[in-house]
Amino acid sequence: MDAKAPVFHTLGCRLNAYETEAMREMTAAAGLGDAVVVNTCAVTAEAVRKARQEIRKLRRAHPRATLIVTGCAAQTEPETFAAMPEVDRVIGNTEKMQPGTWAGMAADFVGDTEKVQVDDIMSVTETAGHLIDGFGTRSRAYVQVQNGCDHRCTFCIIPYGRGNSRSVPAGVVVDQVKRLVGRSYNEVVLTGVDLTSWGADLPGTPRLGDLVMRILKLVPDLPRLRISSIDSIEADENLMQAIATEPRLMPHLHLSLQHGDDLILKRMKRRHLRDDAIRFCEEARRLRPDMVFGADIIAGFPTETEAGFANSLKLVEECGLTWLHVFPYSPRPGTPAARMPQVEGTAIRDRAARLRAAGEARVAAHLSGQVGQTHRILMESPRMGRTEQFTEVAFATDQPEGQIVSARITGQDGRQLIV
Repeated sequence: MDAKAPVFHTLGCRLNAYETEAMREMTAAAGLGDAVVVNTCAVTAEAVRKARQEIRKLRRAHPRATLIVTGCAAQTEPETFAAMPEVDRVIGNTEKMQPGTWAGMAADFVGDTEKVQVDDIMSVTETAGHLIDGFGTRSRAYVQVQNGCDHRCTFCIIPYGRGNSRSVPAGVVVDQVKRLVGRSYNEVVLTGVDLTSWGADLPGTPRLGDLVMRILKLVPDLPRLRISSIDSIEADENLMQAIATEPRLMPHLHLSLQHGDDLILKRMKRRHLRDDAIRFCEEARRLRPDMVFGADIIAGFPTETEAGFANSLKLVEECGLTWLHVFPYSPRPGTPAARMPQVEGTAIRDRAARLRAAGEARVAAHLSGQVGQTHRILMESPRMGRTEQFTEVAFATDQPEGQIVSARITGQDGRQLIV
C-alpha cells in the first residue's frame, strides 16, 4: 500500500464500518495524502474513552500524519476531540459523507482549514446510502438503507450523533442489491440505526416489510437477504409475511429489547412492554420455526432493582433468545437517564455477568440442538462459514470461499459448530 494513503480506524457499529468504506473511496478520489482517520462511536461513555485512547495510540504510530476524528463521538462532543493535542481536524457525521469535505481538505492539506467542521445534524434530511455498493467479506455485503433515529430513549445519545431518521429510497436500494449480486455476493444485509423506521420519511410511507418484499421480488438471483437489528414493536405486516413465506429471508433477527421489566422499559422511554416482546418472538417462531433471536439488553439501568433485573433474566428464556449483546449501563452526559438514581457499579458488573452467563447457556443449548442436522452454510473463509441462523461452522478441509455449501453438523465445541 502507498505509504501516503490515509489510514482508517473504525470504532463501533456496522454502519460506521460501512461509512468508513465510503470515506476510503472519497479520500482516494480527492487525493488526500498522509492522514489518519478515526471513525468514532458514542454509544457509551466507555466508547468515547476508547476513542481517545485509540487516538493517542495512533498519533504515536503516525507522528507526522494529519489526524482526523469523525463519527458519532466527534458529532456529539467535538470540543472534547478538538482539545486533544494529537488531533488536527474534527469533522461531523454529515461532513464525513460529503466528497467536498475531503476534496477541500486535500486541497488545503497543510493549510489553515477550520479545525472543527461539525454542523447541526438535526437539520439533515437525506442519507448518503448511495455512495457505495456495500461492503463486507467476499461472501456477505452490507447495505445502508436508513440513518438516524426519531426516538429519544432516555439512555441513548445516538440521535444527537446521527440526527433524525431518514431513508434511502427503495429503488436505490434495489439497484445496489442488483449490482452486489452481479459481483457474486451471496448474502446482503440491510443495515441502519433504526431499521424498522425505514420509509416513514418517503412518499407513501412504505414500511421495512415492503422494502424486503420488493428486494426479494426484483432481485430473484439473490440467495440470501438478512436484516440487522430491529425494533420488534415496529415490525409491520409485510415483514411478518416475509418471515412466514420467504425462505431467502434469513431466520435470524437481532432485537432491540434493552430490558425485561415494564417499569424500567417505561423509564427508558421504550415503546414496548415485556409481553409485547414475548408475543413477537412467539409469533415469529410460529411463522418460521427455525428462527433464532439475538437481543441487546442493558444491565444496571438507573433504578433497576434485583427484582427488575430478574425480569430481564427471565426474558432470555421467555423470548427464547440465543445471541445476547449485554451492555453494562454507563451514564451518557446529556441524557435523561444520567440524571436518574444510579445503580452501584459492582451490582451492574455482577448483573451483566449473570446475563452473559445466561446467554452462554442459551448458545450451548442452540449448538447442541444443531448436531446431526444438515445446514446450508455461507463460507466466509476457507474453513469457516455461517448457517442461515448466523451460527459459526468450522470445517476440517478447505471449502470454496464465498459459496453456499450443504453440510451435516457432526459436533460443537461450545462456541461453534463442527463439520
